[in-house]
Amino acid sequence: MEIATGLLILAVGMIAGGYGTIVGAGGGFIFVPALLLLLHIDPVSASASGIVIVFINSLSAVVGYAKQNKINYRTGMFIGIGAFPGSILGVWLLQLYSSSYFYIIFATILVALGIFLFAKNSPFKILQKQRDTSIKMEADTADSALEIEARPLPLKGLLPLGFIMGVLSSYLGIGGGWLLVPVLIYFFKVPTHYATATSIFALALYSIIGVAAQFVYNNIEWMTVLWGGIGVMIGSQIGIRLSERIPSKMIMQMLSILLIIIGLRMFFA
Repeated sequence: MEIATGLLILAVGMIAGGYGTIVGAGGGFIFVPALLLLLHIDPVSASASGIVIVFINSLSAVVGYAKQNKINYRTGMFIGIGAFPGSILGVWLLQLYSSSYFYIIFATILVALGIFLFAKNSPFKILQKQRDTSIKMEADTADSALEIEARPLPLKGLLPLGFIMGVLSSYLGIGGGWLLVPVLIYFFKVPTHYATATSIFALALYSIIGVAAQFVYNNIEWMTVLWGGIGVMIGSQIGIRLSERIPSKMIMQMLSILLIIIGLRMFFA
């Protein structure tokens, strides 16, 4: 691999790591499309390398979020347990079926989710309800990790949620956090900053299965992982520091806009 290409991957990794850490999505949803669109890597190798990048990104970010005491470990553990079999199934499905429909499936999911999140977190609504938003943000900050742990989420919901995350993570190579964070926020009522940190923790657990499976199938582009891994480790630490200063609504806006842009680009790729 040429140095210029490596530096490009490193730069993409830094952006993916920082952005992915802030929104709790692991960075794969930036890194994989970049491999597909900029470097024209085949979808199987892009997904395989992407899930390794997600693992490195999430592992690096967990250290920072743990220091901030924002991880709901019980929730993350159960999601991880449910995701283990789903991760294996996702890798098997990728080996069985991967074609141009990969782009269509990926793009449709991203655009649909992005539109939903943008509608839920419209900046116009925020301007109209600025006082209410400020109150909610203060309540968000006042919550401690221990208080969140005292409100255990239903086990029967976390395990199937984890299974779905595992399938999507391994098949698409983008970690699944882009879906996990909105589900935790809107269905399980987890405060945004804790949802993103818990999502990163869960990713660190269940992405291991995807990495191991892709290693067995020999799909990973290791030079891509080397350059990208350095980038996401740097980016994740920057993202952790920035996340403390970014309001919850803005985090969801960041996620929604990015999902829509990437999805539309994938449609026309």
